[in-house]
Amino acid sequence: MEDVLIPLGIVGMLFVALPWLIFHYVTQWKKNGGLSIEDENLLDELHDLARRLDDRLATIERIVAADDPTFRRPETERLADQRDQDHVFDHINERRRELDRRR
Repeated sequence: MEDVLIPLGIVGMLFVALPWLIFHYVTQWKKNGGLSIEDENLLDELHDLARRLDDRLATIERIVAADDPTFRRPETERLADQRDQDHVFDHINERRRELDRRR
C-alpha cells in the first residue's frame, strides 16, 4: 500500500500542486503590475534625499581636503563629476508627468 501512495503523492504534487502554485503567483504578479504612484513618489523622494546627502558628504570631503593636504579623497568622490550625467530614476519622473497629463 505504501509503495503505491508515495509515488501517487509525488506525482500529484508534481503535476497538480506545483503548477497551481506557479500559476497562482504569476496571476498575483500580473494583478500588481508594478509600482503604484505612491511607491514611485516615495522612491523619487528617497532618491532625492540620497542625492542631497551625497552632495553634502562631497562638500564635507572637499572642505577637509582643502584644510588637510594629507587627506585622500575616496574613489566615489572622484567619480562624483560623472554622477550628474547619470539619471537613473528619470524614467519615473517622465512616467509621472505622462500620468499627470492624462488626468
